[in-house]
Amino acid sequence: MRALAIAATGMDAQQTNLEVIAHNIANINTTGFKKSRAEFSDLLYQSEKAVGVANRANQSAVPEGANIGLGVQTAAIRTLHSQGELTQTDNELDVAIVGRGYLQVQSADGNTTYYTRAGALNKDADGNLVTTEGYKILPNITIPSDATEVKISESGEVSVLQGSSTTYTTLGQLELSAFVNEAGLKAIGDNLFQETPSSGQPINGVPGDTGYGYLKQNYLESSNVDSVTEITNLISAQRAYEMNSKVITTADEMSKVVSQNLK
Repeated sequence: MRALAIAATGMDAQQTNLEVIAHNIANINTTGFKKSRAEFSDLLYQSEKAVGVANRANQSAVPEGANIGLGVQTAAIRTLHSQGELTQTDNELDVAIVGRGYLQVQSADGNTTYYTRAGALNKDADGNLVTTEGYKILPNITIPSDATEVKISESGEVSVLQGSSTTYTTLGQLELSAFVNEAGLKAIGDNLFQETPSSGQPINGVPGDTGYGYLKQNYLESSNVDSVTEITNLISAQRAYEMNSKVITTADEMSKVVSQNLK
C-alpha cells in the first residue's frame, strides 16, 4: 500500500519539525538568537489518469486527471531574522542592534569573517573588543588599560575617558554588515552566521545610515523566540504526527483484511 510510505514521509517531516521547534525553545534565552521554521513541499505524483488527454480515440479530453501524491519532504529550514526585544543591562560594553545589520567578528585563525547580532562584548587580555566566545570584533578596537568609562554611540563610535581626563578619546568605529538575503546566511553556532552564495556578499556601513540599524549601549537583543507560538507549533506538530501514525495503523489493518480474504 502506498499509504504506508506516504504516511511515513509525513511522520519523518513532523519529526524534523519537532527538532526545529525544540531548538528554538532551547535557545529562548540566548542573546541575539534567531528562531527557525521548517518548511515542507509535496513529493512527486503518480498519474493514474492524465489530465487533458482522451481515454480513447475520437473522444474529448478528460477535464480532470487522477494524480496521487507520494507524500511530503523537508524543503528548507528558514531562519527568521526578525528583531528581538531589548533587555537593559549594567555592562557598558553591551550593545544591541536596533534594526538591520550584523556585527563583524574574526574567526580564531583570522582568515574568515563571521557575523553576529549578539552584542555582549568584552575585553581580552590585550584590551581588544571580543565576543563572549573570544572572537575579535572587526574593525579591531582596543580599550586602554587606564580607561575609566567606555561610550558607544548610536552611530557606532567608541570613545573612552582615560585616567583623570574629562575629555573623551575616540578609539574607533563599529560597522554593521547587511545582506540582500538574510535567510541565506548559514548559522554555525556561538551566535555566529557565515556568508554563503545565497546570502550574497556583505554590504558594510555605519550604524544609523540608510538601510542600517543603530546601536544602543547598555542593552542586549533577546532571542526572537515567542514561547506561546512555539508551544502552539509543538502541539500542532504532535497532532500531525499522531494523524500520520493513525494512517499507518489503518493502512496496515486494511492490508491484513485483504490478505486474509485472499487465503
